[in-house]
Amino acid sequence: MLHCKKQLKLSTLLITPGSSGGGWRDQTAQPERILDFAFYRELARTAEEGKLDYIFQPDKYTISANSPEELRRGINVWPEPVTLLSALAGATSHIGLSATISTTYHEPFHVARMLATLDHLSGGRASWNVVTSIGDLDAHNFRNDHRPLHEQRHAHSEEFLDVVKALWDSWEDDAIKIDRETGDFADPAKIHTLHHEGAWFSVRGPLNVARPIQGHPVIIQAGRSDTFRERAAQQGDVVFTALRTLPEAQAFYFDLKRRLAKYGRATSDLLLMPGLNVVVGATEAEAKEKREHQERLLLPEARKDIVSSSLGLDISGYSLDDPLPEPDLADAGTASYRQWKQTADQLGLVTIRQLYEHVRQQSGHFSITGTPAQIADRLEEWLTNDAADGFTFIPHLLPQSLHDLVHFVIPELQNRGIFRTEYSGSTLREHLGVPRPSNRFVVG
Repeated sequence: MLHCKKQLKLSTLLITPGSSGGGWRDQTAQPERILDFAFYRELARTAEEGKLDYIFQPDKYTISANSPEELRRGINVWPEPVTLLSALAGATSHIGLSATISTTYHEPFHVARMLATLDHLSGGRASWNVVTSIGDLDAHNFRNDHRPLHEQRHAHSEEFLDVVKALWDSWEDDAIKIDRETGDFADPAKIHTLHHEGAWFSVRGPLNVARPIQGHPVIIQAGRSDTFRERAAQQGDVVFTALRTLPEAQAFYFDLKRRLAKYGRATSDLLLMPGLNVVVGATEAEAKEKREHQERLLLPEARKDIVSSSLGLDISGYSLDDPLPEPDLADAGTASYRQWKQTADQLGLVTIRQLYEHVRQQSGHFSITGTPAQIADRLEEWLTNDAADGFTFIPHLLPQSLHDLVHFVIPELQNRGIFRTEYSGSTLREHLGVPRPSNRFVVG
């Protein structure tokens, strides 16, 4: 009897975080195509050629720049994810499509409707990366008198997600009849009104889009805290986070998976897919040279938006060399920053720059520089030693980084029997092996 190897899952971003820092100056980059649909169509088809599970599009609701110099040198435009992925649904046939949408700056009905539509138009390939937005970096573009405070955002997000799922369930799978002889388009008994009245939302329903093909689009959640892990174990399908070492990842993996049983879920129902950076070379020396070249392109001064995101602190009114503000100040009160400030006090870090450098060293993504075989060795090590179910690839350069992954690393993984050579299903849930959820309104 043949032993069936555990299969690696892979997704990719179609955005390069290094672009805003100067990586767009590389000769292989194509920054002039940042809003060219043909560019994303080519990237998506390359990812699908590699049989990746899904495209993962991050987002935020403000530009990255906090100064004229950052406006001058960084890329501060990018496409809105749902619009882009809806267009890519017609340009691809198998790869999943994951959009980042914040619960802080949207309404549940809108999100439920957009993603249900994307799931139908793509044949069951939609996914939602649920975020709450860090700090107040996006707040200046929205009226905020009805938005949750930082300490309320998790409770607000939980209610938001539950309402969205209920709206997806408001039409049963067989509610639409389309019986021309009787004139029945739908069965009213299979269409449900929510009458939701909660702390944050009042939603009657039902949704005006039929239940998604996947039941619910795949739910991705990002975080590391104990509270986050419990929420993910209860209602997530994929976890995205930053893990740097095998022991750290194994501990996270074990803790995440052990929580599932209390919610009646199997360990395979929730996948851990941490971030991954790779630089590929024909030789180890070539790969190191490529990495050094990329680092030389980045601007020497840390960008304020990266610092703000890392610390959970809006530093638009500060210099990087200013002393760390006290957490009780109005613009320094996020839970994330309060925790980092305690760490800074323990380590004797006194400036914003010093704390940022510490956080950057501690919380970066898993990074590998080497040949395809060396990279495959490390990915297989994490997979077989219960440190990850797969990875979320974060390219340094597009299209080159994605090309290297698909044409050099993935064939090595396929030769080892740990990554698919063909798609075996049509929906994203089938790709990932996570179950289709039952409808809360259907008994038995």
